[in-house]
This record gives sequence, structure tokens and C-alpha cells, in this order.
Amino acid sequence: MFATRLLSLFICLGPVIGCQSLGVEPWERGTLAKADMQFQSRDLRLTTDDHFYFSKEGTSGGGCGCN
Repeated sequence: MFATRLLSLFICLGPVIGCQSLGVEPWERGTLAKADMQFQSRDLRLTTDDHFYFSKEGTSGGGCGCN
């Protein structure tokens, strides 16, 4: 009987105790703020922005703007 109660206690408290450390600690924020740790790379965004810019400039100055 005691073993069953102890097992049910561990089953009920396991998810609560296991989810305590899901946040980012203050000393980890500097590492996670680096550009390498971002989901989207800045280089990719700049490349696509340049492509859009030159495509639009090409269409306003004549031509099809295909790159």
C-alpha cells in the first residue's frame, strides 16, 4: 500500500518538478543573444533584401528586373 502511494506521488509530482528549469537564466542570456544563436541568420536576410532592392530598381529603370 505504501509503495503504491509513493509511486503515485512520484507520478503526480514528476512533471511539476521536471518543468522548473525551462526558463533562461540571466547568465545564459549573453550567449543566446549572439547572432550565431538566432533562428534566422542576418546574412540571409541581407541577401534577400538586396535581391528585392535590385529587382525593384531594375523594373523602375526599364527592363524586366529579372536577376
